[in-house]
Amino acid sequence: MKFSVLKSDLLRELQLFQGVVERKNTIPILANLLIEAEDGVDTVRLAATDLEVALLSRCDAKVNQGGAVTLPAKKLNDIVRALPETQIEFSQPTDGTVNVVADRFSSRIQALPREDFPSLPEGTGESVTRLSSEALGEMVSKTQFAITGEDTRYFLNGALFLISDSQMTLVATDGHRLALVTSGRGNGDELEEGAEGHDEARVILPKKTLWELARLVDPRNGLLGDEKTDVLYEQGENHLFFDVNGRQLVSRMVDAQFPAHERVIPQGNNKRVEFERDRLAKAIKRVALLSTERSRAVKFKIDANKVEVSSSSPEVGEASEELSVDYKGAEVAICFNAQYVLDFLNVVDSESVLLEFKDELSQAVLSPVSDDSYDYNYTYVIMPMRV
Repeated sequence: MKFSVLKSDLLRELQLFQGVVERKNTIPILANLLIEAEDGVDTVRLAATDLEVALLSRCDAKVNQGGAVTLPAKKLNDIVRALPETQIEFSQPTDGTVNVVADRFSSRIQALPREDFPSLPEGTGESVTRLSSEALGEMVSKTQFAITGEDTRYFLNGALFLISDSQMTLVATDGHRLALVTSGRGNGDELEEGAEGHDEARVILPKKTLWELARLVDPRNGLLGDEKTDVLYEQGENHLFFDVNGRQLVSRMVDAQFPAHERVIPQGNNKRVEFERDRLAKAIKRVALLSTERSRAVKFKIDANKVEVSSSSPEVGEASEELSVDYKGAEVAICFNAQYVLDFLNVVDSESVLLEFKDELSQAVLSPVSDDSYDYNYTYVIMPMRV
């Protein structure tokens, strides 16, 4: 194998693989990146997997001799990032190593054979759905923080993804809060040819899949070309396939039953308080500095036309800040985890947010106060704390 590639082109692709490769090295080959070059083709193929999530990509290259090899993904990324902007030459001797040469730099990296790399599932292309990359990115950013990290509750280690003919929904919960976003499918409101009769998709996307998908559809990463680029989605028997401008993310489906999230959303909340989002966020950040580290509890004392946000800790002290609001109801004191509220406030882009609640013990709902220019519905359910 022998090929050359521009440093900036290769580095852009290598950085995408860093979150996919297995860092624990329980299976050495999973820490490696598969590189395949084919005679007569001006690209090299790249792939990495941890057996749950896989990413496949391509990079422009000048191929002198075809071949395939696997190299340590993190080490290769570190080397390429440290090189000057120039052509990098890869060549493979017969001793199980790969030579990487650029400008006056030369190195030899230990490789593992292509045969050790696991085979990756492939989509059939028979039933592909177009999804708006912009809408999908918004939905992931507004839900992924609510996914639990507790392995004991495997069914919550992902987000429920629903697709119908006209819209898509993403739901995540950790048992203490629930984030739900529904959006139109954007440019892809019609199914691809061959997908007629498409039933509503209902799958659980693993947390890692969402993180990697967010990276691919984030316009700041410059991977979309045109920001209106659609994501091509296909559901296989055990895997999900997302094609983003030629890069394919493959995910194993979570084999579990997601909780009935519809039952969690309260219907009888009759008290409403509207806040200026930025003002509320700053107040909570300041007050939470004196909350207990374990609970991170902040109290909302809601009274006529004002809300006092406060916290206290026996070891540190106490703090409070008053906000002016339009509220005429009875006085209520309700406690929330400060970080849970801030997670919501950090991802909404409306100037105002609405808090709806019934009493100090029932689920409350936060939502953006949006005008007609917003093309998504966002509901954030949060359980009060007893302190």
